[in-house]
Amino acid sequence: MRTQIRIVAGELRGRKVTCVVSKELRPTPQMVREAFFSILGNAIPGRVFIDIFSGTGVIGIEALSRGASQAILIERDVELSANIDKNLREFELIRSAKLYRTDAYRWTAAWRAPAEPVNIFISPPFVDLKSRPEEMLNMLKTLQEKVAEDSVIVVQTERGSPLDDAELLRDWELRQYGRNELRIWQRMPASAVIEPEAPPS
Repeated sequence: MRTQIRIVAGELRGRKVTCVVSKELRPTPQMVREAFFSILGNAIPGRVFIDIFSGTGVIGIEALSRGASQAILIERDVELSANIDKNLREFELIRSAKLYRTDAYRWTAAWRAPAEPVNIFISPPFVDLKSRPEEMLNMLKTLQEKVAEDSVIVVQTERGSPLDDAELLRDWELRQYGRNELRIWQRMPASAVIEPEAPPS
């Protein structure tokens, strides 16, 4: 089914991204998108934004609309990536966006993180959550290890996903919006980590 998704805010506010929705592609609901960008707030302008499992590409496009310095979009599906490319060209965002038609897990393993903080949004297909949960957790761990201080990683999942009980995500902040969940992690400066006091000798 062909549909249009409206950009909520920024320079492209009101513009619509055209995409084809299927059982395999469920765009992030507008309520969740608005909540996500509200959470990031002033951390968007001037930062690189990375949209993994881009799908429609609307998250990365909206990040650019809100002032991100660059958007990196990763989408393996040929038709979806072609549609993202079409929308980037229509909105004249080619110079500020990079689209990688590749497997997200391989891209993450090879990615060299910049010295500056970045924002990363990950919205994996539910089939990946069910069939590749260990690879998904390894991806998240790799990203945590690579990103600079103050970087933010947000994962969108649904209630009942195999990640619900994952030890790795236990310290991530959880926000729930109906069946949708956002799990949020920020790499804090080393100086902000409080070491436990040694017991008296």
